[in-house]
Amino acid sequence: MSLVRQLEECKGQFGAKAAHQVTALLGRVARTRFRDPGELIQLHETLMFLRAYPQNSRVMHLADQILFSFGDRVRGMPRDEFEYAEISGITGTALTTNFSYPFARSLAERHGNSVRIDWDKYPHPDRLGPILARLIPQAFEDWAIAPHPDWRRWYEKAGGTLPWLLESVTPEVYDLLELPLRWQLFKGTSSRSRARIPRKKVFYHQAPFLSRRDVSVETELATPKIAASRLPRGKAQKILDVIVDASAVRYRELYGFLYPDTANVFHADLGRGVDFYFFGVARKWQLPQREYCAGMYFKNGVPIGYVEVLWTRRKKRVRMEVGFNLYYTFRQGETAWLYARLLKLFRERFRVTSFVIDPYQLGHENEEAIESGSFWFYYKLGFRSESPEVARLAERERQRIATHSEHRTRPAMLRKLAIAPMVYNCG
Repeated sequence: MSLVRQLEECKGQFGAKAAHQVTALLGRVARTRFRDPGELIQLHETLMFLRAYPQNSRVMHLADQILFSFGDRVRGMPRDEFEYAEISGITGTALTTNFSYPFARSLAERHGNSVRIDWDKYPHPDRLGPILARLIPQAFEDWAIAPHPDWRRWYEKAGGTLPWLLESVTPEVYDLLELPLRWQLFKGTSSRSRARIPRKKVFYHQAPFLSRRDVSVETELATPKIAASRLPRGKAQKILDVIVDASAVRYRELYGFLYPDTANVFHADLGRGVDFYFFGVARKWQLPQREYCAGMYFKNGVPIGYVEVLWTRRKKRVRMEVGFNLYYTFRQGETAWLYARLLKLFRERFRVTSFVIDPYQLGHENEEAIESGSFWFYYKLGFRSESPEVARLAERERQRIATHSEHRTRPAMLRKLAIAPMVYNCG
């Protein structure tokens, strides 16, 4: 078994013996040079998991040491191998995408020349013509009469920078330009490898993870209330910056992350080393019919996923749609427990009477959810389909599974089960 594979096998092992084994393997990893990009990517994801779910302090510190120096390991390797959405964001690599105006501005202001226009991947440089002709008087003549102006040359000749361009155009104009931005993750803490928030008390996993069968949403809702506190503006902005970076390196932009209400960012300690930061959108961007909240959760200081919720109020009933995403790297952790804790918090904060899962989350036109068996994750937590037909189909399939232990629900059946929302009524 390869060294990386041995280390991956240790993710679900606990106790002093397991911790000693992981420590020894990490020592070997630190001394080993890996030549294969795929193996290096697998190593990175395993180290990220061990950093978020460490058996002891030695494991955590060794994982950090290797992750913080990962830029040296990827040097000289083909860059394209590291830019897919599932694994992008490793320190020492880069990524290119069309960030929207709020994300582009946030990244440019905080990361400077690490974020630039990727001219090699820009098929529409002529769209810059009217903008640069207005900003650079000498360029007006080229824009007016030249058949093929070199707008990159004019941009660079004027000392153009991304912050300068962002200041010079409206958000609407910027988004129409469809500028591909190249973000070099060579420094700082913006990469996945180095992204952390401070946490004084680390939760070390010295016993088996809480599995789905250990979790009851009904029981969780009855536990003591989860405290939540509003952050001061300065601290709130720092957290929001981390959230934007953590989302951007994965090519993801949530509505709430684009237009957060910085005056109302809340923190809740969910337990077991999990911090959750959540917030609505600024007044200007509030939705006309539904209320909205988004947030990101951190495990021992590492961003591991996000949630987005929408709800409506009708008399005393509050129906909330929940979009929950745990990053792929961390899905072997305590997913069901984390999800139940989030539902409890939302139930308490917004007086939710029923939680709803959109069909997309279940697998409707979403193959990732089909592959993960998302429908059964929610079903086993107590959610049921709002469609009587799908509910009957699910019950028949459940009976097959109970009768034949080797039976596995086929993708075609999962797609049928995912055509309608699922609901959990709180009482």
